[in-house]
Amino acid sequence: MPDHDGIAAVALLARGRGGEAAYLDPHHLEAARRIQTLFERSRLRPRTAMHYGPRVGGGGPSQSSDLTDMAADARRQLADIYRALPADCADVVIDVCGFEKGLQEIETERRWPRRSAKLVLRIGLEAIAQHLGFTQNATGPAGSRARSWLADGARPSEFG
Repeated sequence: MPDHDGIAAVALLARGRGGEAAYLDPHHLEAARRIQTLFERSRLRPRTAMHYGPRVGGGGPSQSSDLTDMAADARRQLADIYRALPADCADVVIDVCGFEKGLQEIETERRWPRRSAKLVLRIGLEAIAQHLGFTQNATGPAGSRARSWLADGARPSEFG
């Protein structure tokens, strides 16, 4: 499989090819998306571009040092997830979903055998999905009925 960066690699693994079943299930993909969203909100990705426009807020500390409540909450959630996983799994998931590294790059950095990052990623995403309460099949109350603010048999006055 050619190397693809980050969440694109996860999306590719969640699609079956040539009649084969997908390597990752939809709940794995949803877990990866949740990690990516938390990572973006947490502001953990290093900034690589310069901003030459005027700073908003005057001459106070730089905005990168300001940590919003949303970023702080996202960091807490990521820390909880990180603690719930084996270290290697957490590192691979963060590298793929957060820092958008490709699987081959991770294997090269860690001197792992080919395709091993894919397996570790799946284990990590499964653990995250369980931690977040995602399951392979959606379940809900059996036979739930439709709810309406209208009384039974009532019709809006516009329809007579």
